[in-house]
Amino acid sequence: MSSAAEPDGGPGRMLAAYREMALAEIERRLPYGEPASWLYGPLADYPRRTGKGLRAALCLATCAAFGGTEKDALPAAAAIELAHSAFLVHDDIEDGSAWRRGRPTLHRQEGLPLALNAGDALAVLGFDVLRTGVSGLGGRLGTRILDEFAAAMWRTLEGQALELGWRRDGVTRLSTCDYLDLVVRKTCWYTTIAPLRIGALIGSWGGVDLRGLTRFGLFLGAAFQITDDLLNVTGGQESYGKEILGDLREGKRTLLLVHLLSVAEPAHRQALVSLLRASDAERDDRLDWVAGLLVEYGSIPFARDFARGVAEAAAAAFPAAFRPAVRPEAAELVRYLVDYVVDRTR
Repeated sequence: MSSAAEPDGGPGRMLAAYREMALAEIERRLPYGEPASWLYGPLADYPRRTGKGLRAALCLATCAAFGGTEKDALPAAAAIELAHSAFLVHDDIEDGSAWRRGRPTLHRQEGLPLALNAGDALAVLGFDVLRTGVSGLGGRLGTRILDEFAAAMWRTLEGQALELGWRRDGVTRLSTCDYLDLVVRKTCWYTTIAPLRIGALIGSWGGVDLRGLTRFGLFLGAAFQITDDLLNVTGGQESYGKEILGDLREGKRTLLLVHLLSVAEPAHRQALVSLLRASDAERDDRLDWVAGLLVEYGSIPFARDFARGVAEAAAAAFPAAFRPAVRPEAAELVRYLVDYVVDRTR
Protein backbone atom coordinates (compact mmCIF):
# COMPACT_ATOMS: atom_id res chain seq x y z
CA MET A 1 0.00 0.00 0.00
CA SER A 2 1.02 3.57 -0.45
CA SER A 3 1.46 5.72 2.61
CA ALA A 4 -1.55 7.69 3.77
CA ALA A 5 -2.00 11.14 2.32
CA GLU A 6 -1.16 14.08 4.54
CA PRO A 7 -4.15 15.26 6.62
CA ASP A 8 -4.23 18.55 4.70
CA GLY A 9 -3.84 16.84 1.32
CA GLY A 10 -6.60 16.34 -1.25
CA PRO A 11 -8.21 13.21 0.22
CA GLY A 12 -7.74 14.58 3.73
CA ARG A 13 -9.61 17.73 2.80
CA MET A 14 -12.38 15.67 1.21
CA LEU A 15 -12.71 13.50 4.33
CA ALA A 16 -13.01 16.61 6.50
CA ALA A 17 -15.50 18.16 4.08
CA TYR A 18 -17.68 15.04 4.06
CA ARG A 19 -17.60 14.90 7.86
CA GLU A 20 -18.75 18.52 8.06
CA MET A 21 -21.51 17.89 5.51
CA ALA A 22 -22.80 14.95 7.53
CA LEU A 23 -22.60 16.86 10.81
CA ALA A 24 -24.57 19.75 9.30
CA GLU A 25 -27.23 17.33 8.04
CA ILE A 26 -27.45 15.64 11.44
CA GLU A 27 -27.79 19.02 13.15
CA ARG A 28 -30.58 19.92 10.74
CA ARG A 29 -32.38 16.66 11.52
CA LEU A 30 -32.07 16.74 15.32
CA PRO A 31 -35.50 17.17 16.91
CA TYR A 32 -36.32 19.80 19.51
CA GLY A 33 -39.09 19.96 22.06
CA GLU A 34 -39.95 18.99 25.60
CA PRO A 35 -38.69 17.39 27.74
CA ALA A 36 -35.53 19.10 26.48
CA SER A 37 -33.29 18.37 29.46
CA TRP A 38 -34.37 14.74 29.77
CA LEU A 39 -34.64 13.65 26.12
CA TYR A 40 -33.77 16.07 23.33
CA GLY A 41 -30.64 17.42 25.00
CA PRO A 42 -29.15 13.97 25.84
CA LEU A 43 -30.17 12.68 22.40
CA ALA A 44 -28.06 15.39 20.71
CA ASP A 45 -24.98 14.88 22.91
CA TYR A 46 -23.10 12.07 21.11
CA PRO A 47 -23.90 13.25 17.56
CA ARG A 48 -22.31 16.58 18.47
CA ARG A 49 -19.12 14.98 19.81
CA THR A 50 -16.89 15.17 16.74
CA GLY A 51 -15.83 11.73 15.54
CA LYS A 52 -13.94 10.49 12.52
CA GLY A 53 -16.95 10.58 10.20
CA LEU A 54 -15.67 7.44 8.44
CA ARG A 55 -19.10 5.92 7.85
CA ALA A 56 -20.58 9.10 6.42
CA ALA A 57 -17.53 9.70 4.23
CA LEU A 58 -17.70 6.19 2.77
CA CYS A 59 -21.40 6.59 1.96
CA LEU A 60 -21.03 10.06 0.40
CA ALA A 61 -17.84 9.30 -1.54
CA THR A 62 -19.18 6.01 -2.91
CA CYS A 63 -22.42 7.65 -4.00
CA ALA A 64 -20.41 10.31 -5.85
CA ALA A 65 -18.05 7.72 -7.33
CA PHE A 66 -20.96 5.83 -8.89
CA GLY A 67 -22.60 8.84 -10.47
CA GLY A 68 -24.72 10.48 -7.81
CA THR A 69 -24.21 13.69 -5.90
CA GLU A 70 -23.20 13.95 -2.27
CA LYS A 71 -26.54 15.63 -1.58
CA ASP A 72 -28.36 12.50 -2.78
CA ALA A 73 -26.73 10.40 -0.05
CA LEU A 74 -26.72 12.93 2.81
CA PRO A 75 -29.83 11.53 4.57
CA ALA A 76 -28.39 8.01 4.40
CA ALA A 77 -25.00 9.19 5.69
CA ALA A 78 -26.68 11.06 8.55
CA ALA A 79 -28.84 8.03 9.39
CA ILE A 80 -25.80 5.75 9.57
CA GLU A 81 -24.00 8.18 11.88
CA LEU A 82 -27.10 8.49 14.09
CA ALA A 83 -27.31 4.71 14.34
CA HIS A 84 -23.61 4.72 15.25
CA SER A 85 -24.32 7.18 18.08
CA ALA A 86 -27.15 4.95 19.30
CA PHE A 87 -24.84 1.94 19.38
CA LEU A 88 -22.18 3.95 21.23
CA VAL A 89 -24.62 4.98 23.96
CA HIS A 90 -25.73 1.39 24.45
CA ASP A 91 -22.20 -0.03 24.17
CA ASP A 92 -20.96 2.36 26.84
CA ILE A 93 -23.73 1.22 29.18
CA GLU A 94 -23.11 -2.47 28.46
CA ASP A 95 -19.35 -2.07 28.92
CA GLY A 96 -19.49 0.25 31.92
CA SER A 97 -17.26 2.70 30.04
CA ALA A 98 -16.30 5.99 31.66
CA TRP A 99 -15.17 8.10 28.69
CA ARG A 100 -16.29 8.69 25.13
CA ARG A 101 -14.45 11.08 22.81
CA GLY A 102 -12.65 12.72 25.69
CA ARG A 103 -15.73 13.39 27.83
CA PRO A 104 -17.74 11.41 30.39
CA THR A 105 -20.03 8.83 28.83
CA LEU A 106 -23.69 9.70 28.57
CA HIS A 107 -24.81 7.34 31.34
CA ARG A 108 -22.27 8.91 33.72
CA GLN A 109 -23.44 12.35 32.70
CA GLU A 110 -27.21 11.84 32.69
CA GLY A 111 -27.73 8.62 34.62
CA LEU A 112 -28.31 5.17 33.14
CA PRO A 113 -32.11 5.34 32.56
CA LEU A 114 -32.04 8.64 30.66
CA ALA A 115 -28.99 7.59 28.66
CA LEU A 116 -30.63 4.30 27.68
CA ASN A 117 -33.75 6.17 26.57
CA ALA A 118 -31.66 8.63 24.54
CA GLY A 119 -29.93 5.71 22.82
CA ASP A 120 -33.31 4.24 21.89
CA ALA A 121 -34.38 7.64 20.55
CA LEU A 122 -31.24 7.92 18.41
CA ALA A 123 -31.96 4.52 16.83
CA VAL A 124 -35.53 5.58 16.01
CA LEU A 125 -34.32 8.91 14.65
CA GLY A 126 -31.81 7.18 12.38
CA PHE A 127 -34.53 5.09 10.76
CA ASP A 128 -36.81 8.12 10.46
CA VAL A 129 -34.13 10.23 8.77
CA LEU A 130 -33.42 7.43 6.29
CA ARG A 131 -37.11 6.76 5.63
CA THR A 132 -37.83 10.37 4.75
CA GLY A 133 -34.53 10.74 2.88
CA VAL A 134 -35.14 7.86 0.46
CA SER A 135 -38.75 8.82 -0.28
CA GLY A 136 -37.70 10.61 -3.46
CA LEU A 137 -35.76 7.65 -4.87
CA GLY A 138 -38.79 5.62 -5.86
CA GLY A 139 -40.50 2.85 -3.98
CA ARG A 140 -38.35 -0.06 -5.15
CA LEU A 141 -34.95 1.57 -4.59
CA GLY A 142 -36.08 3.24 -1.36
CA THR A 143 -37.24 -0.09 0.03
CA ARG A 144 -33.99 -1.74 -0.99
CA ILE A 145 -31.95 0.89 0.87
CA LEU A 146 -34.11 0.55 3.98
CA ASP A 147 -33.59 -3.23 3.79
CA GLU A 148 -29.81 -2.73 3.53
CA PHE A 149 -29.85 -0.48 6.59
CA ALA A 150 -31.98 -2.88 8.63
CA ALA A 151 -29.83 -5.88 7.66
CA ALA A 152 -26.67 -4.06 8.78
CA MET A 153 -28.26 -3.17 12.11
CA TRP A 154 -29.25 -6.79 12.71
CA ARG A 155 -25.70 -7.99 11.91
CA THR A 156 -24.36 -5.46 14.41
CA LEU A 157 -26.72 -6.67 17.12
CA GLU A 158 -25.67 -10.27 16.41
CA GLY A 159 -22.03 -9.29 16.82
CA GLN A 160 -22.71 -7.43 20.04
CA ALA A 161 -24.56 -10.48 21.39
CA LEU A 162 -21.57 -12.67 20.55
CA GLU A 163 -19.18 -10.37 22.38
CA LEU A 164 -21.42 -9.97 25.42
CA GLY A 165 -22.14 -13.72 25.50
CA TRP A 166 -18.46 -14.65 25.37
CA ARG A 167 -17.82 -12.34 28.30
CA ARG A 168 -20.82 -13.44 30.38
CA ASP A 169 -20.18 -17.17 29.89
CA GLY A 170 -16.40 -16.99 30.21
CA VAL A 171 -15.68 -18.29 26.71
CA THR A 172 -11.91 -18.41 26.14
CA ARG A 173 -11.32 -21.14 23.56
CA LEU A 174 -11.48 -18.84 20.57
CA SER A 175 -9.60 -18.74 17.29
CA THR A 176 -8.71 -15.94 14.93
CA CYS A 177 -11.64 -17.09 12.77
CA ASP A 178 -14.00 -16.68 15.73
CA TYR A 179 -12.71 -13.16 16.26
CA LEU A 180 -13.12 -12.29 12.57
CA ASP A 181 -16.69 -13.63 12.59
CA LEU A 182 -17.42 -11.29 15.50
CA VAL A 183 -15.80 -8.32 13.74
CA VAL A 184 -17.60 -8.88 10.45
CA ARG A 185 -20.93 -8.80 12.28
CA LYS A 186 -20.30 -6.16 14.92
CA THR A 187 -18.10 -3.72 13.02
CA CYS A 188 -17.83 -4.34 9.29
CA TRP A 189 -21.49 -4.35 8.30
CA TYR A 190 -22.49 -0.98 9.70
CA THR A 191 -19.08 0.71 9.61
CA THR A 192 -17.91 -0.07 6.08
CA ILE A 193 -20.03 -2.57 4.14
CA ALA A 194 -23.43 -0.86 4.52
CA PRO A 195 -22.13 2.69 3.87
CA LEU A 196 -20.43 1.43 0.70
CA ARG A 197 -23.43 -0.56 -0.51
CA ILE A 198 -26.00 2.13 0.29
CA GLY A 199 -23.87 4.87 -1.27
CA ALA A 200 -23.38 2.80 -4.42
CA LEU A 201 -27.08 1.97 -4.70
CA ILE A 202 -28.04 5.65 -4.44
CA GLY A 203 -25.33 6.81 -6.84
CA SER A 204 -26.09 4.19 -9.49
CA TRP A 205 -29.86 4.13 -8.94
CA GLY A 206 -29.59 0.47 -7.99
CA GLY A 207 -27.59 -0.56 -11.03
CA VAL A 208 -24.23 -1.56 -9.52
CA ASP A 209 -23.09 -5.08 -8.58
CA LEU A 210 -22.49 -4.94 -4.82
CA ARG A 211 -20.37 -8.08 -4.40
CA GLY A 212 -17.01 -6.41 -4.94
CA LEU A 213 -17.91 -3.58 -2.56
CA THR A 214 -18.94 -6.10 0.09
CA ARG A 215 -15.60 -7.89 -0.15
CA PHE A 216 -13.67 -4.62 -0.02
CA GLY A 217 -15.74 -3.37 2.93
CA LEU A 218 -15.18 -6.58 4.87
CA PHE A 219 -11.40 -6.20 4.72
CA LEU A 220 -11.55 -2.45 5.37
CA GLY A 221 -13.79 -2.87 8.41
CA ALA A 222 -11.63 -5.63 9.87
CA ALA A 223 -8.52 -3.46 9.51
CA PHE A 224 -10.38 -0.63 11.24
CA GLN A 225 -11.45 -2.78 14.21
CA ILE A 226 -8.06 -4.45 14.75
CA THR A 227 -6.46 -1.01 14.75
CA ASP A 228 -9.02 0.08 17.34
CA ASP A 229 -8.03 -2.94 19.47
CA LEU A 230 -4.39 -1.88 19.21
CA LEU A 231 -5.08 1.77 20.05
CA ASN A 232 -6.88 0.70 23.22
CA VAL A 233 -3.58 -0.79 24.41
CA THR A 234 -0.97 1.45 22.79
CA GLY A 235 -2.72 4.80 22.23
CA GLY A 236 -2.55 7.92 24.35
CA GLN A 237 -5.53 8.80 26.55
CA GLU A 238 -5.78 12.33 25.17
CA SER A 239 -5.73 11.37 21.50
CA TYR A 240 -7.69 8.12 21.87
CA GLY A 241 -10.59 9.67 23.80
CA LYS A 242 -11.52 6.48 25.69
CA GLU A 243 -9.99 4.58 28.59
CA ILE A 244 -6.63 3.06 27.71
CA LEU A 245 -6.72 -0.70 28.53
CA GLY A 246 -10.51 -0.43 28.75
CA ASP A 247 -10.92 -3.52 26.55
CA LEU A 248 -8.79 -5.55 28.97
CA ARG A 249 -10.71 -4.20 31.96
CA GLU A 250 -13.99 -5.23 30.33
CA GLY A 251 -12.65 -8.64 29.29
CA LYS A 252 -13.27 -8.10 25.59
CA ARG A 253 -12.00 -10.86 23.32
CA THR A 254 -9.88 -8.67 21.06
CA LEU A 255 -7.45 -10.10 18.53
CA LEU A 256 -4.61 -9.36 20.93
CA LEU A 257 -6.25 -11.34 23.73
CA VAL A 258 -7.25 -14.21 21.44
CA HIS A 259 -3.62 -14.46 20.30
CA LEU A 260 -2.31 -14.28 23.87
CA LEU A 261 -4.63 -17.06 25.01
CA SER A 262 -3.44 -19.24 22.12
CA VAL A 263 0.31 -18.85 22.74
CA ALA A 264 0.72 -18.29 26.50
CA GLU A 265 2.36 -21.03 28.54
CA PRO A 266 -0.13 -23.09 30.60
CA ALA A 267 0.36 -21.26 33.91
CA HIS A 268 -0.12 -17.86 32.31
CA ARG A 269 -3.07 -19.06 30.28
CA GLN A 270 -4.85 -20.48 33.31
CA ALA A 271 -4.31 -17.26 35.24
CA LEU A 272 -5.70 -15.31 32.28
CA VAL A 273 -8.76 -17.56 32.03
CA SER A 274 -9.44 -17.12 35.73
CA LEU A 275 -9.04 -13.37 35.41
CA LEU A 276 -11.45 -13.18 32.48
CA ARG A 277 -14.06 -14.96 34.58
CA ALA A 278 -13.52 -12.59 37.50
CA SER A 279 -15.21 -9.25 38.12
CA ASP A 280 -14.24 -6.03 36.35
CA ALA A 281 -12.84 -4.72 39.64
CA GLU A 282 -10.57 -7.76 40.03
CA ARG A 283 -9.32 -7.34 36.46
CA ASP A 284 -8.70 -3.66 37.12
CA ASP A 285 -6.00 -4.56 39.63
CA ARG A 286 -4.09 -6.69 37.11
CA LEU A 287 -4.32 -4.66 33.90
CA ASP A 288 -0.61 -3.90 33.85
CA TRP A 289 0.17 -7.60 34.26
CA VAL A 290 -2.01 -8.51 31.26
CA ALA A 291 -0.53 -5.66 29.22
CA GLY A 292 2.92 -6.97 30.06
CA LEU A 293 1.96 -10.43 28.80
CA LEU A 294 0.79 -8.90 25.52
CA VAL A 295 4.31 -7.54 25.10
CA GLU A 296 6.06 -10.69 26.33
CA TYR A 297 4.21 -13.00 23.95
CA GLY A 298 4.30 -10.69 20.91
CA SER A 299 0.54 -10.16 20.73
CA ILE A 300 0.90 -6.47 19.84
CA PRO A 301 3.14 -6.95 16.77
CA PHE A 302 0.98 -9.94 15.78
CA ALA A 303 -2.15 -7.78 15.74
CA ARG A 304 -0.34 -4.91 14.02
CA ASP A 305 0.91 -7.22 11.24
CA PHE A 306 -2.56 -8.76 10.95
CA ALA A 307 -4.16 -5.35 10.56
CA ARG A 308 -1.64 -4.40 7.89
CA GLY A 309 -2.26 -7.68 6.06
CA VAL A 310 -6.03 -7.20 6.10
CA ALA A 311 -5.56 -3.61 4.88
CA GLU A 312 -3.43 -4.91 2.03
CA ALA A 313 -6.24 -7.31 1.17
CA ALA A 314 -8.62 -4.33 1.11
CA ALA A 315 -6.23 -2.46 -1.21
CA ALA A 316 -6.15 -5.49 -3.51
CA ALA A 317 -9.95 -5.69 -3.53
CA PHE A 318 -10.42 -1.99 -4.23
CA PRO A 319 -9.88 -1.94 -8.04
CA ALA A 320 -12.56 -4.56 -8.72
CA ALA A 321 -14.99 -2.92 -6.30
CA PHE A 322 -14.68 0.50 -7.93
CA ARG A 323 -14.07 -0.49 -11.55
CA PRO A 324 -17.51 0.86 -12.62
CA ALA A 325 -16.92 4.21 -10.86
CA VAL A 326 -17.54 7.30 -12.99
CA ARG A 327 -15.87 9.88 -10.69
CA PRO A 328 -12.30 8.75 -9.99
CA GLU A 329 -11.59 11.58 -7.55
CA ALA A 330 -14.40 10.42 -5.24
CA ALA A 331 -13.22 6.82 -5.50
CA GLU A 332 -9.72 7.99 -4.61
CA LEU A 333 -10.94 9.13 -1.20
CA VAL A 334 -12.14 5.61 -0.49
CA ARG A 335 -8.77 4.21 -1.55
CA TYR A 336 -7.07 6.72 0.76
CA LEU A 337 -9.17 5.43 3.67
CA VAL A 338 -7.48 2.02 3.39
CA ASP A 339 -4.29 3.62 4.67
CA TYR A 340 -6.10 5.94 7.04
CA VAL A 341 -7.79 3.19 9.05
CA VAL A 342 -4.48 1.56 10.02
CA ASP A 343 -2.37 4.71 10.36
CA ARG A 344 -4.80 6.69 12.53
CA THR A 345 -4.05 7.59 16.13
CA ARG A 346 -7.63 7.70 17.44
